[in-house]
Amino acid sequence: MTNTADNRPLSQAWYERRIALLAEFMLPERYATLDRTVTRRSRYMTILAENTFHPQNAAALVRHCEAFGLQEMHTVESLCRFTPSASVVRGTDQWVDIRKHRSTAEALAALKGAGYRIVATTPHRESCTPETFDVTRGRFALVFGTEHAGISDEVIESADEFLRIPMCGMVESLNVSASAAILIYMLSERMRLTVPDWALTPAERAEVLYRWMCRSVRNSGEILDRLESDLEAGR
Repeated sequence: MTNTADNRPLSQAWYERRIALLAEFMLPERYATLDRTVTRRSRYMTILAENTFHPQNAAALVRHCEAFGLQEMHTVESLCRFTPSASVVRGTDQWVDIRKHRSTAEALAALKGAGYRIVATTPHRESCTPETFDVTRGRFALVFGTEHAGISDEVIESADEFLRIPMCGMVESLNVSASAAILIYMLSERMRLTVPDWALTPAERAEVLYRWMCRSVRNSGEILDRLESDLEAGR
């Protein structure tokens, strides 16, 4: 969120003042839950879903990110829209920031520009496993391909690394939802154990918590508008 007057990012103090105000309109237990959850959020790791067309799978990806503390996920919609099933996602999409891209090239450029390693998930490459992948070497984005074709050639050509889930049965691969659940869980746990700066910064936490509270407090916009002049005076 930015200051609409001059397009500068709003300060941490700006968010914290409004968080304190909105907390007065929320049960202490609810505020404690949101505050505790945001401290476990991370943007060090993210995922990119490339043309996920089954609504159930789209919803499962969002739920996995929310459950394991990934604040942000990316999607490519060049072939189909990313439309999570409401009955499966069950509101978890309000807690995860979903960044939609019109093409794979656009998504990869945005992620690389933000300093992410592109990690293609595929069973067809001799590559890292969840146990051997180096989570400490910098931010990374796991790329999951479309349900039937898998990751695109464009992703393969742009990938910095490849990641596979070893299997010992007759099955060659898992579906995108199952693969994502395994990888997001294992790598997010390893990230928290080995990466010092995995969490959101204090400023990022304040911005995310503020948005969550606005969604949780009825008429939050009207409440803040009534006191906007007082808040602006002390900004």
